[in-house]
Amino acid sequence: MTTYKNAQELSKLTLGKTTSYCSEYNPDLLQGVPRSLNRDDLSLNAAQLPFYGEDVWYGYEVSWLNAKGKPVVAVAEFRFPCTSENIVESKSFKLYLNSFNQTRFDSFETVAEVLKKDLSEIIKADTSVSLYPVTQCAPFSIQELAAHCIDELDIQVDNYDFNAELLKPSQHSTGQEIVEEKLVSHLLKSNCLITNQPDWASIYINYKGKAIAHEALLKYLISFRQHNEFHEQCVERIFCDLMKYCQLNELTVYARYTRRGGLDINPYRSTTKASAPNARTYRQ
Repeated sequence: MTTYKNAQELSKLTLGKTTSYCSEYNPDLLQGVPRSLNRDDLSLNAAQLPFYGEDVWYGYEVSWLNAKGKPVVAVAEFRFPCTSENIVESKSFKLYLNSFNQTRFDSFETVAEVLKKDLSEIIKADTSVSLYPVTQCAPFSIQELAAHCIDELDIQVDNYDFNAELLKPSQHSTGQEIVEEKLVSHLLKSNCLITNQPDWASIYINYKGKAIAHEALLKYLISFRQHNEFHEQCVERIFCDLMKYCQLNELTVYARYTRRGGLDINPYRSTTKASAPNARTYRQ
């Protein structure tokens, strides 16, 4: 499925390799991964994407020294447009953030400006950066989105290999009536493309169109369980498969992944041009 796994661009990454930590500011630690690697596999044209969206990252281990050498800690929100040329490789992002630890900066604003500049350069698009004191960070409060959970369905599952054909009309059609639904499953699990480490997520699917059989949708989401792909790529695959097989008029797919290495990644893709809403599950 992931024919781009052995792409030359991925072989250069520090991901999956032994690395040393740097505690002095070093923007060269950042590495980008072309979005085209996945989108070519999905036959997506960067100039005519079928969705709007962004990748919302949260950083929990952000620290630097103030002008007097006293440590400062913060939490951070990063928003990357889905139209950027690259995504940020997560391990390099972690190493980069660590390089702030023993570096002096005058203020929160200075750090935010440096982050925005470096991240915008690596993704080749404008980046939004917000820093918050650990005692005042509203986006980090528990705010689950209103949706019907499909996880209690009593289904038989015998295969855990990715299978988009589970969404074929013969598998999910429930009539011709146009409906609107807000669904969520907390059972999405995929694996890192490079390291094979598990990635866990709650996935919200809002749509308008012919009704999707919940059993078929849940089986499809569970089929990602042994699938190797980056977070952003999984969400775009889900979006494209739902649009392909389910005859939808409107669709939003929003995955809330659990954190690893002090970062969580939350891709948002929608037929509607809007920012990803603040949301946080208890396991995040």
